[in-house]
Amino acid sequence: MQFAVRYDKKAPASHVDTCEAVARACVALIASPEAREGQWREAVDHWRDGRIRKLVRRARGETRWAEVQQVPGVTVEQAGADEDGLAGARAFVPGPVRPLHPILKKLQVEGTELPDHHPSRTTDALVTVGVNPHITMTTGKAAAQCAHAAQLAWEAMDQDTRERWQRDDFRLRVEVVEPTRWAADAGRVEVVDAGFTELDGPTPTTRAWW
Repeated sequence: MQFAVRYDKKAPASHVDTCEAVARACVALIASPEAREGQWREAVDHWRDGRIRKLVRRARGETRWAEVQQVPGVTVEQAGADEDGLAGARAFVPGPVRPLHPILKKLQVEGTELPDHHPSRTTDALVTVGVNPHITMTTGKAAAQCAHAAQLAWEAMDQDTRERWQRDDFRLRVEVVEPTRWAADAGRVEVVDAGFTELDGPTPTTRAWW
């Protein structure tokens, strides 16, 4: 699954708002009617049955952000604090890395980094995604890991909980977990990254609670 994040150098969104927006977009796509019983179902089912992979690209400027809306998928936008720009993420219907849609091919993957100057302002969210306090990830990498945790949470929930979360537009809180809690609480789901990019070897990256 490919994602594009809104990347505005003049008014950048924050790291945490972007991670939350990407995670929400991921769940919104797999929970959509098109993915459950419509035209996206075959593509989404094929992706979920294989090795789950997520790539976060940056759509630099309003022109690129407008262009990516033409590619089938789901967009989530999330307002930031006063000093931050609007966080935006679009999750695209899963497909092969090659050939890649020409619009997505224009977007860079590596080195997506956004300012990390405040914790999440999301409150009373049904789901919390916790990030491993012992590792460092770029915004792009962290967002992909948060999206994976949110996906696993959605898949592990009972139907009533899913419906509650959907009515709340899949709001969630992303936070770096205190080391003592990380050591003691494995979460209800956990993402272990294979270590192909940024991290050395299999590494627990994110967990989710609800």
